[in-house]
Amino acid sequence: MRILMISDVFFPRINGVSTSIHTFRKRLIQAGHEIVLLVPDYKVSTQSDGQDIIRIPSMRVIFDPEDRLMHAGQIRKLTATLKQRDFDIIHIHTPFVAHYLGLRLSRELCIPSIETYHTFFEEYLYNYIPLLPKNWLKALARKVSVRQCNKVDHVIVPSTAMQQVLHNYGVKTNTTILPTGIEVEAFGQGDGASFRRKYNIDADRPVLVNVSRIAHEKNIDFLIRMLTHVWQDIPDILLIIAGDGPAKRHLQRLAINLGLENNIMFIGYLDRKAELYDCYCSADVFVFSSRTETQGLVLLEAMALGIPVISTAIMGTKDILQDNPGALIAEDDEVKFACKVTRLLSNDLQRKSLGAQAREAAQQWSADVMADRMQNLYCNIIATKAPVVEKKAVQKSKLGAQN
Repeated sequence: MRILMISDVFFPRINGVSTSIHTFRKRLIQAGHEIVLLVPDYKVSTQSDGQDIIRIPSMRVIFDPEDRLMHAGQIRKLTATLKQRDFDIIHIHTPFVAHYLGLRLSRELCIPSIETYHTFFEEYLYNYIPLLPKNWLKALARKVSVRQCNKVDHVIVPSTAMQQVLHNYGVKTNTTILPTGIEVEAFGQGDGASFRRKYNIDADRPVLVNVSRIAHEKNIDFLIRMLTHVWQDIPDILLIIAGDGPAKRHLQRLAINLGLENNIMFIGYLDRKAELYDCYCSADVFVFSSRTETQGLVLLEAMALGIPVISTAIMGTKDILQDNPGALIAEDDEVKFACKVTRLLSNDLQRKSLGAQAREAAQQWSADVMADRMQNLYCNIIATKAPVVEKKAVQKSKLGAQN
């Protein structure tokens, strides 16, 4: 197959969407498919991109400086060149410029469109446009989501919870639950001891790790407040927060105000090919509390490395955590969450057992399995939708000629 992908985000911008695109694209190319990816130019070196990643000139987003908006005109200029590639399907990954240009390319290239609903925008948008009422923005996010999802030929959702959300919104387009897999073979090892030495963390100090984009919707302030309760029983507890983002200063101030500046370490983004795995493995327990995850890939990454997980099970994380022997589900309550953390840190045998079970459970979410499912979905959509799309294009062309 020849697949055209378009997204408003990709590496070096680090988030779950970038990881998902990279993981699926890598496996599908290995399976013999041709994939061209249109993404923003972040004005940094992208020598490792390869010829089929096309960087589009872009501008900064005022309310979210980590992201960029692609120039629509630059993509339209590529239409003639893209037509020559004879694509079978277009896969849209984000709802901004990429969505609207993806629909346009679908019509002009006469190919079906499929879109992944990666982000729970109802619980996301109001954190970045603070001048408008929260309820108004939530309603706007729902309305736009319905309109956009009903314009494409098929919608992919990463979890059962997200599928139910779209159904409740009133989305009529057929949906398929297809989470992002993890490259299990890449999680064979990590050097937690080396990571601790590098950051001057005592070998026997109890450590919690959270890996996440540091954004308001990730609910990391919950973990910091929860830590005050753990600290009462374990005064030398350390929470490592690996990531960066717009909520970092807020969280740093919160840590200071709570007297936890010596118990929390912000270390920024880490190289996924090396130090990130070491960071995971430096943990006694991986902790997570996001209320907006459509999946929760970092949970799977921690488990693949044999790190026991304590997390709330809200939205997409439910699919990963329910019936998972390598994880403990905690209530969305700081005191009760802290109690589970304290108990697990005090029980070496249980931690080792949970870690072993976590590693085994993660095997069910391999990238190869998910890529096979994506390949089959593409084939089904092409078989059923491509003739209809082409027929509509021919009718539109005839109508234009008559006028």
